[in-house]
Amino acid sequence: MDRKKRKTLMKAAAVMVFVFCLFPFAGCKGKKPQAPPPPPRVSVIQPQQRQVTYYLELTGNTQAVNTVQLVARVSGYLDKVFFHDGQMVKKGQLLFLIQQDSYIDSLKQAEGQVLVQKAQLRYAQSQFTRYSNLLPAKAAAQSDVDNWRYQRDSAEANLKTALANEESARLNLGYTRVTAPLDGRIDRRLQDPGNLVGSSSSNTNLAQMSQIDPIYVYFNVSDTDLARLMKSTNWTPGTSNAARWPVFAGLTGEDDYPRSGHLDFASISVSPTTGTLLMRGIFSNAAGKIMPGLYARVHVPVETRVALLIPATAVGNDQQGSYVFAVNAQDVVERRNVKTGPLEGGLRVIEEGLAANERVIASALLKARPGSRVVPERENPATKGN
Repeated sequence: MDRKKRKTLMKAAAVMVFVFCLFPFAGCKGKKPQAPPPPPRVSVIQPQQRQVTYYLELTGNTQAVNTVQLVARVSGYLDKVFFHDGQMVKKGQLLFLIQQDSYIDSLKQAEGQVLVQKAQLRYAQSQFTRYSNLLPAKAAAQSDVDNWRYQRDSAEANLKTALANEESARLNLGYTRVTAPLDGRIDRRLQDPGNLVGSSSSNTNLAQMSQIDPIYVYFNVSDTDLARLMKSTNWTPGTSNAARWPVFAGLTGEDDYPRSGHLDFASISVSPTTGTLLMRGIFSNAAGKIMPGLYARVHVPVETRVALLIPATAVGNDQQGSYVFAVNAQDVVERRNVKTGPLEGGLRVIEEGLAANERVIASALLKARPGSRVVPERENPATKGN
């Protein structure tokens, strides 16, 4: 190939490379820029306004209304036991029987002594009457009258002693029958039949029983909560209105506070070491399922007032505290730091930081951020929190 042709081919190749390199720039020049993504859709709700009851949230323990130690009040061999350990018993039900033979004999002897003293009294009285009637006719001496008066008075005194001994013997015989002093549940027996009981200087414990219907729940209220209770309710410890002030309780494994009762007692002083006041509620326990010594969660209503409520899912928390996302008139998200109150179902009470006419993002919180624009969609407030 001659030099002229080679030069022509090089020029043609250079032109082709130049044209080929222009294609990308031409393509870029004709491509349109991508449109920004549309604002996210979020569900918004307006806060509800309604009456809300505020409670003191406390903890306590259950305790039996009455607890009794059953003891042997007379000595003797334990003859029979008439209950099963742990069963429910009724007032007056026979529980233990101590051997009665010697006490039956003692009662018979006392009854016989009463008959003797009654006979002596009748004889002395008749003799005193006879000699008193003979004295005016000088058929009897004054000393005889005085003697039979003494005999009559002595017989009266001896009869009273005999009657007291008879009553004591009857009581001792009755003490051989140990009965339930109240309705309740009895613990295991501490003595078995055949053992000698009541022979020592101290009475022998036979068993323990407790009255558990109704049942007490004891709890402590701080001085701050006590001030709230007294200010809001005009309640004062020791006054009659305490007996009707409601209290609610929930036990381990129970949801919320299903058991209702009322205040029954408040201590006379606040503990200087803990700054708390011991209080007590009383609750029905007809089924006997609440046992003494159980842990209990306690709710004491303090006051009722109008409050703002929003779904609990609309409230977030971070290092700055609780907050909600509100949507302003320009559909821009704004953060509202709020002070929260108690839960009412699935709704959270908002004490401060939110107005009643604001729109609050109830869901899709992750899609929203302060300063961003959103597309709000209103939810039905009646469906929230149920």
